[in-house]
Amino acid sequence: MKKMKILIAGGAGYIGTRLASDLVKKNYEITVLDLLWFGNHLSKEVEVVKKNIFEVNEKFLSGFDRVIFLAGLSNDPMAEYSPALNFIHNASSPTYLAYMSKKAGVPRFIYASSCSVYGNSKDNLNNETSLARSLYPYGLSKLQGEFAAEALADKNFSVICLRQGTVSGFSPRMRFDLIINTMYMRAVTEGRIVIDNPNIWRPILAISDIPGAYMKAVEAPLKVSGIFNISSGNFTVGQVAEKVKRHFKAKYKINLELQQNNIKNFRNYKVATKKAEKVLGAKFKGTIDSILEDLDKNIGLKFNFNDDNNYNIKIFKKILDSGDIGRI
Repeated sequence: MKKMKILIAGGAGYIGTRLASDLVKKNYEITVLDLLWFGNHLSKEVEVVKKNIFEVNEKFLSGFDRVIFLAGLSNDPMAEYSPALNFIHNASSPTYLAYMSKKAGVPRFIYASSCSVYGNSKDNLNNETSLARSLYPYGLSKLQGEFAAEALADKNFSVICLRQGTVSGFSPRMRFDLIINTMYMRAVTEGRIVIDNPNIWRPILAISDIPGAYMKAVEAPLKVSGIFNISSGNFTVGQVAEKVKRHFKAKYKINLELQQNNIKNFRNYKVATKKAEKVLGAKFKGTIDSILEDLDKNIGLKFNFNDDNNYNIKIFKKILDSGDIGRI
């Protein structure tokens, strides 16, 4: 049986590195398109093409069965540091890649969106029909990417947009600018947890749940298109902090200081995942405890947390300050 060919744009990043590895194990033929800002931590079985998305044409895309868009600027600090580049990378580039994928005859385009599109929805539980009300560059750009990709969907071109919760857990291309990963890093390096506002909600997505969700999106019947929330559960930042604090006390006998800055944050949202579970058959088994165990197993107390490659905004600033436009 012929292997399904999948292109992952941005596949050398935090999520893509772990996803590509899992897809290879499932006997898919994986090609990663990436500028390698953070190096290459992919397995040898993955073909890597170092190229800008806007350099891709129909000929390059022809023959792929699925195109997954994981590229772009990955969080609010990067988006706010350069709003202009944010809208190019998070809105224009997925629009272009989806357009070219359709022209090339790719049957399905999968777009990695974000639950941050819901903005400040207070205590409401958002489903995929809830009002998306982000007022910030990152959330706005992810919503624009969704809108453009969905506009291209028809009976011959399936588009699935996965609105991801805040991801945490271990990846060979590690990040410590994500809620639980950041708390873990500060617990080890500073002996404390720092939170701006304990009362805001976040849908937490264990990175261990991502490969399964994307495989369901890859394998779903081609008649399926649409937006799907994916999350392992909703928690307040304060609840996450308390779980991290208890974990370090029980596991390492470390009593962490909990510092609350009580800074207003207008990114406050929680989501329902029933649609992804029912339509795609996605299952979400990750928990805060399983994420912490994942970090214990692969990171622990002796990890080098000082490597700039583990912090997206640091590398992004270096690239911009260097003036190396070819890397952007």
